[in-house]
Amino acid sequence: MAIKTRSYSVDGKHEMTVDEFKRWLKKFDEDKDGKISKDELADAIRVSGGWFARRKSKYGIRSVDANANGFVDDNEIKNLAEFAEKHLNVRILHL
Repeated sequence: MAIKTRSYSVDGKHEMTVDEFKRWLKKFDEDKDGKISKDELADAIRVSGGWFARRKSKYGIRSVDANANGFVDDNEIKNLAEFAEKHLNVRILHL
């Protein structure tokens, strides 16, 4: 379930819109609760070829979880997209 994107940028990053990012991320919502847990984020990182998936997912959740409930929900997806741009070899296109 690798990241499927429209293209790669000059620097080799996967390019996708925020909506494409949301759809891709929801594939990892194993319990279908509408939130991304640390373990689900680790799966997404691992599948996309990322290293240190558990460490990055723990850091990612801590960095973007505005309400400190331990999950990323729809209100925090924008924060996770910003995290992905910095740490997960993704470029979010703002169309």
